[in-house]
Amino acid sequence: MNRQMEAAIATVRFGMGARPNEISDALSDPRGWLAAQIANPAPVSAEMTSLEPSHQLVSQLQVAIRSEGVSGVISLLRNVYRPQYVREAIVRSGQAVTTSTSFHERWVRFWSDHFTVTGKKPVIVGLAGGFEREAIRPNVGGRFVDLLLAVIQHPVMILYLDNARSFGPNTPAARYSDGGLNENLAREVLELHTLGVDGGYEQSDVRSLALMLTGWSLSPADGHGSGGGFHFHATAHEPGDRHLMGVGYADDGIGQAERALRDLAAHPATARNIARELARHFVSDRPAPEIVARLSRTFIETEGDLTQMALALIEIQSAWIPLTKLKTPDELVISALRGIGAKGANRGVLNALVELGQRPWMAPSPKGWPDTAEAWITPDRALRRVDFGAAMAERMAPLPKDPMIQARDMMGELYGQDTMMAISRAESPRQALALALSAPEFQRR
Repeated sequence: MNRQMEAAIATVRFGMGARPNEISDALSDPRGWLAAQIANPAPVSAEMTSLEPSHQLVSQLQVAIRSEGVSGVISLLRNVYRPQYVREAIVRSGQAVTTSTSFHERWVRFWSDHFTVTGKKPVIVGLAGGFEREAIRPNVGGRFVDLLLAVIQHPVMILYLDNARSFGPNTPAARYSDGGLNENLAREVLELHTLGVDGGYEQSDVRSLALMLTGWSLSPADGHGSGGGFHFHATAHEPGDRHLMGVGYADDGIGQAERALRDLAAHPATARNIARELARHFVSDRPAPEIVARLSRTFIETEGDLTQMALALIEIQSAWIPLTKLKTPDELVISALRGIGAKGANRGVLNALVELGQRPWMAPSPKGWPDTAEAWITPDRALRRVDFGAAMAERMAPLPKDPMIQARDMMGELYGQDTMMAISRAESPRQALALALSAPEFQRR
């Protein structure tokens, strides 16, 4: 494979799509260009740093529940949470469109999807962006165990999987509440976040972890903007020693579940589960077993060092086979905006994502968004992708440059001869851009 092709793959497969001249920037050393992005990611935008902390929004929710009831919660969702959601989505898209380190941006998105919180649960609508900013983004360059702990101790995950309403059956808190033990968080930690559905755990392990996680909850709001963060309530924590996956854990309060989570993070089944997801995202829908095994070994040998996992992906030769992955709607929209050199994002970007079927932070379940082509391509969705390319070209005024140069900027040598011929014969520059954005090659990465 020639260097031109590798540079294009670096921007499209590992990154979020090439901005003008970016393929040229990657040309001298595509792998080194990617590695530098993981080591030194670009800072986030001023707009992102100015967004409201999620604990303040959670605190407002607590006050509304306590003081105003259902009508107060509905008002908060409509007047505060939904506008916050729109701001978060636009700022996040703008970060992806303009960043000079889009491999890091993809890395953030991968881990955000792995630890999905979804606005399908109404109280999460305005909070999911804050969860990604606060729990995911700062921790994707460290160790998996630290990312896991940051996620599980984040108030949005506590709310999303109902751990704030999980009380040890034999605790003082249980006597004064209408709730009991809730296993949602424990189940998703085992099934999705760590071991995987085939990780060898049993229902008794789910219950044991759920009991250890009792008391992992929220700090109470005082009506003055404080509260809404993570807090361990000892009065809700079920006393007693526990066993999980054959290992015993003495009861010492919050430390019991922390030790269990650390052991889960280092478990071979977790290494295999993470490796499988990474290979599916970066290599192919059905990665070869030897690739999964290689990544799993890296995870174990580096003690879950996420930077080393990213570097290991870069060195997998089959990850450089062109166009083996279909772009999700989010990837398609962001890569199109990067390709035309957009300066940011606006409400129209959110509208496009809704139309294409991937509203930000609205995955259908805690499993996150599907990561295989068959889940995204139907006749209707394929037509919408074509319409999106045509609509974007129609709205460009003026067109940024000659369409043939534009096509090379966006995909390098990844466009086939027939596509380049069609672009060159287009009746107008606008039609040429529409063809470039709707081409089969541009739908893939």
